[in-house]
Amino acid sequence: MRDTPRGGRAPSVPSERVVLDARVVTSTGGGPDKTILNSPRFLQEAGYHNLCAYLHPPGDPGFQSIVQRAEALDAPLISIPDRGPFDWRVVRRLARVCREERVAIWHGHDYKTNALGLLLKRYWPMRLATTVHGWVKHTRRTPLYYGIDRLCLKHYEVVICVSSDLYESCLEAGVPRERCVLVENGVDVDHFHRRRPAAEAKQEQGIPAGRLLIGAMGRLSDEKGFDLLIRSVDRLIAAGRDIELRIAGEGDQRAALEGLIRELNRGRRIRLVGFQRDAISFFESMDIFALSSHREGLPNVVLEAMALEVPVVATRIAGIPRLIQNGVNGLLVPPGSVEALVEALGSLIDDPKQRSELAAAGRTTVETDHGFAARMDKVRVIYDRLLDGPATAVAVGDRLEGS
Repeated sequence: MRDTPRGGRAPSVPSERVVLDARVVTSTGGGPDKTILNSPRFLQEAGYHNLCAYLHPPGDPGFQSIVQRAEALDAPLISIPDRGPFDWRVVRRLARVCREERVAIWHGHDYKTNALGLLLKRYWPMRLATTVHGWVKHTRRTPLYYGIDRLCLKHYEVVICVSSDLYESCLEAGVPRERCVLVENGVDVDHFHRRRPAAEAKQEQGIPAGRLLIGAMGRLSDEKGFDLLIRSVDRLIAAGRDIELRIAGEGDQRAALEGLIRELNRGRRIRLVGFQRDAISFFESMDIFALSSHREGLPNVVLEAMALEVPVVATRIAGIPRLIQNGVNGLLVPPGSVEALVEALGSLIDDPKQRSELAAAGRTTVETDHGFAARMDKVRVIYDRLLDGPATAVAVGDRLEGS
């Protein structure tokens, strides 16, 4: 892979304002990539040229999916092989990109790219913005990584938070209020819309007629709570429900989850289906979408499910209660409870009228409040203020105002 732009438009010209979105990724990536790779085409008409710089392990086969998604979205992609924390070639390559592309705004998306932005600004004059997507994955090293991130955030000119709980966490970490802004995730409603009924999509996947499909999607890791979802569906099947569960995604918990499925002897009804390149078809096949996470920001997968008119059962965490009103446009359950998941899923399985009503209300919610174009309008305002004057954007509900 080259460390020069590939895909997208030709290199920027001096009249354009160049934004470099930078992110560290392994395997096929996650929710933030849906925002990053979709941004360039929405900001082009406003005179911005986005470059998407990805730091990734050399030879990581999953990175090819990022390349394919960038090409499909016409997003200029820069590949930066990253061999770890002491690979100083990463700094040299990014410094060269910043100079050659005349980057005006560095936009970090994780602790490492936030630290790199502070370092690189010493060598190239640019404004600093970052998006906080969430501190959710807990490992032996993450307390150190997240501690570094919180230290870096205090030195950024604008800190964009995708959920209200992250906004409050950033203020508690010492980010000045005038630099902190709430801009929730959005979805491209023109792209994410249902084209066929679930029965037709399920038939294509070999699911028997009349059987309901519960779907889930995300990184296979502890914070997603997929073990709870598997146990919940196992109980519902044991109670006589004709249902199936399919979970899309990859991650370090795959072996453990496969072991649980074998232990429950549910291999024919509960499946891990891996990374799904055609996410829309997967959503279209669902009768219910389930989010069982212990920790999240505002997950894109929930917005996508709602946009595709799939009724949602989700845990009451982070920014989700701002999105979902229980019983109005989805169902909320407390995190960590198999019993609550069984009850909520069971109620939807048994009530097709409620499924239909929640599905329609979910689509309306996304169209009204969480369209990607509206989100990028807010981001454009932030960029304009960064380059045309002091960064004064603050969050007031769902609006941006100058302080």
